[in-house]
Amino acid sequence: MPQILDGKKVRDSILAEMKPRVERLAEAARPPGLAVVLVGHDPGSEIYVRNKVKACQELGIYSEKITPPDTITTDELLALIAALNARPEIDGILVQMPLPKQVDAHRVLLAIAPDKDVDGFHPFNVGNLVANAPGPRPCTPAGIVEMLRRSEIKVAGKKAVIIGRSDIVGKPMALLLLHQNATVTICHSKTANLADECRRADILVAAMGRPAFVTAEFIGEGAVVIDVGINRVTDPEQAARILRGDSTRTGDFHRKGNLLVGDVHPLDTGNSSAFTPVPGGVGPLTIAMLMVNAVELAERHILGRTG
Repeated sequence: MPQILDGKKVRDSILAEMKPRVERLAEAARPPGLAVVLVGHDPGSEIYVRNKVKACQELGIYSEKITPPDTITTDELLALIAALNARPEIDGILVQMPLPKQVDAHRVLLAIAPDKDVDGFHPFNVGNLVANAPGPRPCTPAGIVEMLRRSEIKVAGKKAVIIGRSDIVGKPMALLLLHQNATVTICHSKTANLADECRRADILVAAMGRPAFVTAEFIGEGAVVIDVGINRVTDPEQAARILRGDSTRTGDFHRKGNLLVGDVHPLDTGNSSAFTPVPGGVGPLTIAMLMVNAVELAERHILGRTG
């Protein structure tokens, strides 16, 4: 039976390690400060932000939620970011995506001071990632690296294949694994013979946002499968194709009206040696690593640490 990689357990371990660091900062000067900017009322974004604020409260991190209306202009949001950049008690700034169409998201992300870029998306911090220099790392890929390390899954010398080339997951994931001495291949929508490429992987990371796309033919014997996707399926026919007559899950679908599924087919993980479930796998790690970034940025600001 494949090992189930429990993201909640890893998350709890990471957060437990952060708590004394937060307490030391509070004793030395003040707790870390995180500002979260949530524009408008997107239901998914509101849930994510609520969970982030809750994690801050549980750790003792000062959090401030700023909720401008969805009519805000780019210039107004840039002025808000500039004000947060100037506040010394704010160590990290997070602008929840997506932003309304009239807002230039690229300009907004560039406006966040690199030493307050808690998401690790600013080009300055992307450069630090490329150079393997200290700096905040994108939270989801960093969480996956922590899961592999804490699960004692060897990365050095292994073949890693990543499906997806986004700036948020695919590209930084490739760089982090490369820094761990894996041999890395990035696959995408134009990759020829995609299943063949994936079967060569010792570590397969699925991050393309397509429900149940990765099936058994993509997974080599004994591979470690990391499923980054989280997709909500509401179409009964699509759900039936995915569930293949699984009566328990089919009953759950009809009761809830939706099916939560990753990019890896939930019934096709048998070839793997270990895999992340959806939900409960990669998802819990993203907020945990956001807290890590916030604490590390505060340590730089308060204690002058650079490593």
